[in-house]
Amino acid sequence: MTVLAALAVAVWLYLLLAHGRFWQAGPMLQADRPADAPAVTVVVPARNEAPVIERALRSLLSQDYPGPFRVILIDDNSTDPTSAIARGIGNPRLEIVAGAPRPAGWSGKLWAVSQGLSRAGDAEFCLLTDADIVHAPQHLSTLVAQAQRTNLDMVSEMVALACDSSAERALVPAFVFFFQLLYPFARVNDSLHATAAAAGGTILIRRRALARIGGMEAVRGALIDDVALAAAVKKGGRIWLGHSLLARSIRPYPKVADIWRMITRSAYVQLRFSPLLLVATTLGMALIWLVPPAAALFAHGAARWLGLLAWIMLAASYLPTLQRFGRSVAWAPFLPLVAAFYMAGTIGSAVNHHLGRGVAWKGRAYQDLTG
Repeated sequence: MTVLAALAVAVWLYLLLAHGRFWQAGPMLQADRPADAPAVTVVVPARNEAPVIERALRSLLSQDYPGPFRVILIDDNSTDPTSAIARGIGNPRLEIVAGAPRPAGWSGKLWAVSQGLSRAGDAEFCLLTDADIVHAPQHLSTLVAQAQRTNLDMVSEMVALACDSSAERALVPAFVFFFQLLYPFARVNDSLHATAAAAGGTILIRRRALARIGGMEAVRGALIDDVALAAAVKKGGRIWLGHSLLARSIRPYPKVADIWRMITRSAYVQLRFSPLLLVATTLGMALIWLVPPAAALFAHGAARWLGLLAWIMLAASYLPTLQRFGRSVAWAPFLPLVAAFYMAGTIGSAVNHHLGRGVAWKGRAYQDLTG
């Protein structure tokens, strides 16, 4: 146990000191105005989003952007009143398109986005945003200003996530924390570093960047589409990722089971469906999350002190995230328990895949996108 505890300390020293400052609160855009205001087309893919679509669309149509913009809703074969609710808004800036059947090899969301982009005209920017995101009036202006400031090809933000239910308060902050651990924002925003990521709720992208990568066709089968798109754009372009003060998700996760399904839907996709990567990831997560409290509570001598030191380091790394979510610092020592839940979800995602259940979302299952 002493060797494992010492190794955990070494890993945490690396993570805290040399892993892109992943634990920091992260960059946040303040409300801003663009130097000029080119045309923007907003594309909203939606499938069975009746409970949230009106709030999302009204927030987009209420943007105080000083230039021309319009909103295109692609109804991805919804079986609920999504389109009817959108039509009831009656805004001339809103175009509602019935999505065509999904071709083989495409994920549903990316096929819907592609159809929306085909109607974007000559707009310089396209904003890709989910149907469950509510935007403050200054949001579009702020995104365009950020893109113009340093000539970025893509600006993306991790929107504020719902954190109201007991399940959300316990588990959602850690979701953002683990995302930052996988994709340190400082590395994403460094043009000299290969790390690329985006947050699918808000992606502002230049049309020239889309043309350069070959449009959504380049990532058509990606199930973690935001990261795949960011990786494609960063090859030859500049991207930026931060936290949003001006957009928030209104999709609730009231129960632990809801968050479990969110994890199992995509965790094994992240590991490229590789059993070897699953084993390596599980062992690595056990080392950094489970060994420290186990050593601190049950070992003796040097192993106990090393475990306690690693536990303190991992808890301290969680504090900025807890503060951003308005959560008590008393949650920090319990991060290993939350990590164990996410570990179990990752294993559950692999079990689903190997049992033939694939990735399921909005009534669709994606076991193989090549057929």
